[in-house]
Amino acid sequence: MVLRAVSARRGLVGVVMGLAAGLAFGAGGTIVKPLFSEGWTPGAAVFGRLVVAALALAIPAIIAMRGELRPLLRAWRLVLAYAVLAVAGVQLAFYAAIERIPVGIALLIEYLAPVALLLLAWARTRRMPHRVVLVGAGLAVVGLVLVIGPSGAGALDPVGIALASVAMIGVAFYYVVGDRTPVGVPPVALAWSGFVVGALALGLAGLVGILPMHASFGEVAFFGMRAPWWAPLVTVGVVSTAFAYVAGITAITLLGTRVASFLGLSEVIFAGLIGWIVLGEAIGPIGLVGAGLILGGIVLVRLEPVAASAPLPEPLPVTEPIAILPDAPPAPTEPHQTPQSAPDAAVAPEASRLPDATATPL
Repeated sequence: MVLRAVSARRGLVGVVMGLAAGLAFGAGGTIVKPLFSEGWTPGAAVFGRLVVAALALAIPAIIAMRGELRPLLRAWRLVLAYAVLAVAGVQLAFYAAIERIPVGIALLIEYLAPVALLLLAWARTRRMPHRVVLVGAGLAVVGLVLVIGPSGAGALDPVGIALASVAMIGVAFYYVVGDRTPVGVPPVALAWSGFVVGALALGLAGLVGILPMHASFGEVAFFGMRAPWWAPLVTVGVVSTAFAYVAGITAITLLGTRVASFLGLSEVIFAGLIGWIVLGEAIGPIGLVGAGLILGGIVLVRLEPVAASAPLPEPLPVTEPIAILPDAPPAPTEPHQTPQSAPDAAVAPEASRLPDATATPL
């Protein structure tokens, strides 16, 4: 009963953290949109939010690591891949993709990451997922199509499709690494290291001219008012980057890759709701139906039956004293010994066992 209660509590915390991460990620587009309206390039916006996130998590990460950075250094390959694919690569690939293909198509491809992970696990283990999971995945995909509403407008450039696929791979890698964090590396430290390496990589790419970077430093429209340029940048860096990644990794460690990845689809719903509230971009009836299908799919994946296994019997406590076997009887006396020597012969073996007799019987 205690284990079940702990498991239920972990699951509830994981769901809350996953929804919080989806809300934070979903708000990122609305928060950063004023920067794009003022001429910021995607590379500059991503670089800025990673720098802010790295600064925000520097002290918490060092405290969580207790000043010991060697676990991160030992896992430098994983940290580098995480930073390139799951942090910087996802955003850059998506922004580059929407310059070539419709936004709806790019979003749909990117958010197919949970289905890709499901199919990958099926291929690796050669075990078909439970029917409940397959139905939930199908509902979630149909819901995505209805919410995003990809249209046929615009040519499906193969390069754009490839870039959106790279973004999908980065999202999938984010969930896989989150479930297999290196030993001694807490979620906040993993996210921080990814931000630091990702910011360094983007900064280097901008310096050599590979990644276009342009930014303006005047006032921008921010939540119905005029604000300095750094207001949306700090907000998106702290809320939609630092907090979102830490909450997401925490949810992955508590729920596992499969459930957390489908729970991440809530980002699409939250993005639509925030755009509706803040920007006045209303969601139509079809979008609402799609949101309901996504939520239904998440619930079905979360309700995947667990194979029942008989619990191991718990060891019974010892309630009775442990019996101590009596000492062996003394060896019989030799025929030629006198009666007076018998007590001496019996005492000698007892004396030889004096060191063993110091143990106190239970």
